[in-house]
Amino acid sequence: MSTGHVLLGLLSRGPQHGYDLKRAHDSRLPAGKPLAFGQVYATLGRLQRDGLVTETGAGKAGGPERTFYDLTDAGRAALAEWLHTPEPPAPHLGGTMFVKVVVALLAADRQTAVDYLARQREAHMARMRELTRDKESAASLGEVAAADYTIAHLDADLRWMQQTVARVDALAGEIAEDATAADEAGGDETGGDETGEDEIAEDQTTHGEITR
Repeated sequence: MSTGHVLLGLLSRGPQHGYDLKRAHDSRLPAGKPLAFGQVYATLGRLQRDGLVTETGAGKAGGPERTFYDLTDAGRAALAEWLHTPEPPAPHLGGTMFVKVVVALLAADRQTAVDYLARQREAHMARMRELTRDKESAASLGEVAAADYTIAHLDADLRWMQQTVARVDALAGEIAEDATAADEAGGDETGGDETGEDEIAEDQTTHGEITR
Protein backbone atom coordinates (compact mmCIF):
# COMPACT_ATOMS: atom_id res chain seq x y z
CA MET A 1 0.00 0.00 0.00
CA SER A 2 1.26 3.49 -0.84
CA THR A 3 0.82 5.84 2.10
CA GLY A 4 1.34 8.76 -0.27
CA HIS A 5 -1.59 7.81 -2.48
CA VAL A 6 -3.83 7.28 0.54
CA LEU A 7 -3.02 10.81 1.76
CA LEU A 8 -3.73 12.16 -1.72
CA GLY A 9 -7.12 10.47 -1.57
CA LEU A 10 -7.89 11.97 1.82
CA LEU A 11 -6.80 15.42 0.61
CA SER A 12 -9.14 15.16 -2.38
CA ARG A 13 -11.93 16.32 -0.05
CA GLY A 14 -10.17 19.63 0.61
CA PRO A 15 -7.25 21.17 2.54
CA GLN A 16 -6.30 19.38 5.76
CA HIS A 17 -3.43 19.38 8.22
CA GLY A 18 -1.43 16.38 9.40
CA TYR A 19 -3.51 15.76 12.51
CA ASP A 20 -6.69 15.57 10.41
CA LEU A 21 -5.04 13.23 7.91
CA LYS A 22 -3.83 10.83 10.60
CA ARG A 23 -7.24 10.78 12.26
CA ALA A 24 -9.00 10.21 8.91
CA HIS A 25 -6.59 7.42 7.94
CA ASP A 26 -6.90 5.57 11.23
CA SER A 27 -10.71 5.86 11.37
CA ARG A 28 -11.46 4.99 7.72
CA LEU A 29 -8.90 2.20 7.40
CA PRO A 30 -9.32 0.52 10.80
CA ALA A 31 -7.79 -2.77 9.63
CA GLY A 32 -4.52 -1.06 8.75
CA LYS A 33 -1.63 -0.08 10.97
CA PRO A 34 -2.18 3.38 12.52
CA LEU A 35 0.01 6.07 10.98
CA ALA A 36 2.63 7.71 13.14
CA PHE A 37 2.65 11.50 13.07
CA GLY A 38 6.23 11.41 11.82
CA GLN A 39 5.18 9.21 8.91
CA VAL A 40 2.37 11.60 7.98
CA TYR A 41 4.68 14.62 7.81
CA ALA A 42 7.50 12.71 6.12
CA THR A 43 5.03 11.61 3.45
CA LEU A 44 3.63 15.12 3.04
CA GLY A 45 7.19 16.39 2.65
CA ARG A 46 7.85 13.95 -0.18
CA LEU A 47 4.53 14.75 -1.86
CA GLN A 48 5.27 18.48 -1.63
CA ARG A 49 8.77 17.95 -3.03
CA ASP A 50 7.28 16.04 -5.97
CA GLY A 51 4.75 18.79 -6.66
CA LEU A 52 1.70 16.70 -5.71
CA VAL A 53 0.59 18.78 -2.71
CA THR A 54 1.09 22.37 -1.66
CA GLU A 55 0.85 24.30 1.58
CA THR A 56 -2.25 26.49 1.72
CA GLY A 57 -1.67 28.30 4.99
CA ALA A 58 -1.62 27.69 8.71
CA GLY A 59 -4.09 28.01 11.54
CA LYS A 60 -4.87 27.11 15.14
CA ALA A 61 -7.80 25.16 16.58
CA GLY A 62 -7.23 25.40 20.30
CA GLY A 63 -3.74 23.95 19.94
CA PRO A 64 -0.40 24.52 18.18
CA GLU A 65 -0.26 26.14 14.77
CA ARG A 66 -0.85 23.60 12.03
CA THR A 67 0.06 23.75 8.35
CA PHE A 68 -2.70 22.93 5.87
CA TYR A 69 -2.04 21.01 2.66
CA ASP A 70 -4.04 20.67 -0.55
CA LEU A 71 -3.74 18.74 -3.81
CA THR A 72 -2.14 20.26 -6.88
CA ASP A 73 -3.35 19.40 -10.39
CA ALA A 74 -0.44 16.98 -10.61
CA GLY A 75 -1.55 15.39 -7.35
CA ARG A 76 -5.08 14.87 -8.66
CA ALA A 77 -3.70 13.31 -11.83
CA ALA A 78 -1.42 10.97 -9.83
CA LEU A 79 -4.35 9.90 -7.64
CA ALA A 80 -6.56 9.23 -10.67
CA GLU A 81 -3.85 7.14 -12.33
CA TRP A 82 -3.33 5.07 -9.13
CA LEU A 83 -7.06 4.40 -8.82
CA HIS A 84 -7.19 3.36 -12.48
CA THR A 85 -4.26 0.91 -12.31
CA PRO A 86 -4.71 -2.70 -11.12
CA GLU A 87 -2.18 -4.04 -8.63
CA PRO A 88 0.18 -6.79 -9.85
CA PRO A 89 -1.62 -10.03 -8.90
CA ALA A 90 0.17 -11.75 -6.01
CA PRO A 91 -0.69 -13.60 -2.79
CA HIS A 92 -1.70 -11.46 0.20
CA LEU A 93 -2.82 -8.50 -1.93
CA GLY A 94 -6.23 -8.14 -0.24
CA GLY A 95 -5.28 -5.26 2.06
CA THR A 96 -4.07 -3.08 -0.79
CA MET A 97 -7.17 -3.77 -2.86
CA PHE A 98 -9.42 -2.85 0.06
CA VAL A 99 -7.54 0.42 0.59
CA LYS A 100 -7.88 1.24 -3.11
CA VAL A 101 -11.64 0.64 -3.04
CA VAL A 102 -12.06 2.86 0.03
CA VAL A 103 -9.96 5.65 -1.49
CA ALA A 104 -11.89 5.38 -4.77
CA LEU A 105 -15.20 5.80 -2.94
CA LEU A 106 -13.80 8.65 -0.86
CA ALA A 107 -11.98 10.54 -3.61
CA ALA A 108 -14.18 9.74 -6.61
CA ASP A 109 -17.41 7.74 -6.76
CA ARG A 110 -19.03 4.30 -6.83
CA GLN A 111 -18.30 3.72 -10.52
CA THR A 112 -14.58 4.38 -10.04
CA ALA A 113 -14.46 1.67 -7.39
CA VAL A 114 -16.44 -0.79 -9.55
CA ASP A 115 -14.27 -0.08 -12.60
CA TYR A 116 -11.10 -0.63 -10.55
CA LEU A 117 -12.39 -3.98 -9.30
CA ALA A 118 -13.25 -5.03 -12.87
CA ARG A 119 -9.72 -4.22 -14.08
CA GLN A 120 -8.22 -5.97 -11.05
CA ARG A 121 -10.33 -9.06 -11.78
CA GLU A 122 -9.06 -9.11 -15.38
CA ALA A 123 -5.46 -8.90 -14.14
CA HIS A 124 -6.04 -11.73 -11.66
CA MET A 125 -7.68 -13.96 -14.28
CA ALA A 126 -4.79 -13.40 -16.71
CA ARG A 127 -2.24 -14.31 -14.01
CA MET A 128 -4.19 -17.46 -13.06
CA ARG A 129 -4.27 -18.59 -16.70
CA GLU A 130 -0.52 -18.00 -16.91
CA LEU A 131 0.11 -20.06 -13.77
CA THR A 132 -2.10 -22.87 -15.06
CA ARG A 133 -0.01 -23.01 -18.26
CA ASP A 134 3.18 -23.02 -16.17
CA LYS A 135 1.95 -26.05 -14.24
CA GLU A 136 1.68 -28.03 -17.47
CA SER A 137 5.37 -27.53 -18.18
CA ALA A 138 6.58 -27.65 -14.56
CA ALA A 139 9.76 -29.66 -14.00
CA SER A 140 8.93 -30.71 -10.44
CA LEU A 141 6.09 -31.21 -8.01
CA GLY A 142 7.52 -28.31 -6.02
CA GLU A 143 6.87 -25.94 -8.91
CA VAL A 144 3.33 -27.28 -9.25
CA ALA A 145 2.70 -26.81 -5.52
CA ALA A 146 4.05 -23.24 -5.64
CA ALA A 147 1.77 -22.40 -8.57
CA ASP A 148 -1.22 -23.96 -6.81
CA TYR A 149 -0.46 -21.87 -3.71
CA THR A 150 -0.56 -18.63 -5.71
CA ILE A 151 -3.65 -19.69 -7.67
CA ALA A 152 -5.52 -20.47 -4.44
CA HIS A 153 -4.79 -17.02 -3.04
CA LEU A 154 -5.73 -15.29 -6.27
CA ASP A 155 -8.98 -17.26 -6.35
CA ALA A 156 -9.76 -16.05 -2.83
CA ASP A 157 -9.13 -12.49 -4.02
CA LEU A 158 -11.61 -13.03 -6.86
CA ARG A 159 -14.30 -14.15 -4.42
CA TRP A 160 -13.62 -11.07 -2.29
CA MET A 161 -13.93 -8.81 -5.35
CA GLN A 162 -17.29 -10.36 -6.24
CA GLN A 163 -18.57 -9.84 -2.69
CA THR A 164 -17.27 -6.27 -2.59
CA VAL A 165 -18.97 -5.32 -5.87
CA ALA A 166 -22.24 -6.59 -4.40
CA ARG A 167 -21.69 -4.47 -1.29
CA VAL A 168 -20.25 -1.35 -2.89
CA ASP A 169 -23.38 0.80 -2.49
CA ALA A 170 -23.62 0.00 1.23
CA LEU A 171 -19.89 0.55 1.66
CA ALA A 172 -20.11 3.92 -0.11
CA GLY A 173 -22.92 5.00 2.19
CA GLU A 174 -20.99 3.93 5.27
CA ILE A 175 -17.88 5.82 4.17
CA ALA A 176 -19.95 8.94 3.43
CA GLU A 177 -21.52 8.79 6.91
CA ASP A 178 -18.11 8.32 8.54
CA ALA A 179 -16.68 11.26 6.57
CA THR A 180 -19.58 13.51 7.59
CA ALA A 181 -19.21 12.51 11.23
CA ALA A 182 -15.45 13.14 11.11
CA ASP A 183 -15.99 16.57 9.56
CA GLU A 184 -18.51 17.50 12.25
CA ALA A 185 -16.18 16.26 14.98
CA GLY A 186 -13.33 18.27 13.49
CA GLY A 187 -15.46 21.40 13.40
CA ASP A 188 -16.33 21.02 17.06
CA GLU A 189 -12.76 20.31 18.14
CA THR A 190 -11.38 22.80 20.61
CA GLY A 191 -8.27 20.97 21.71
CA GLY A 192 -6.67 17.64 20.96
CA ASP A 193 -4.35 15.02 22.22
CA GLU A 194 -1.58 17.04 23.84
CA THR A 195 1.01 14.37 23.21
CA GLY A 196 -0.05 14.16 19.58
CA GLU A 197 0.03 17.95 19.15
CA ASP A 198 3.53 18.15 20.63
CA GLU A 199 4.68 15.41 18.29
CA ILE A 200 3.11 17.17 15.32
CA ALA A 201 4.86 20.42 16.19
CA GLU A 202 8.17 18.58 16.45
CA ASP A 203 7.67 16.54 13.29
CA GLN A 204 6.83 19.61 11.22
CA THR A 205 10.45 20.69 11.53
CA THR A 206 11.91 17.50 10.07
CA HIS A 207 10.71 15.84 6.89
CA GLY A 208 12.05 12.43 5.91
CA GLU A 209 11.47 10.00 3.11
CA ILE A 210 8.02 8.62 2.39
CA THR A 211 7.23 5.29 4.10
CA ARG A 212 5.33 2.91 1.95
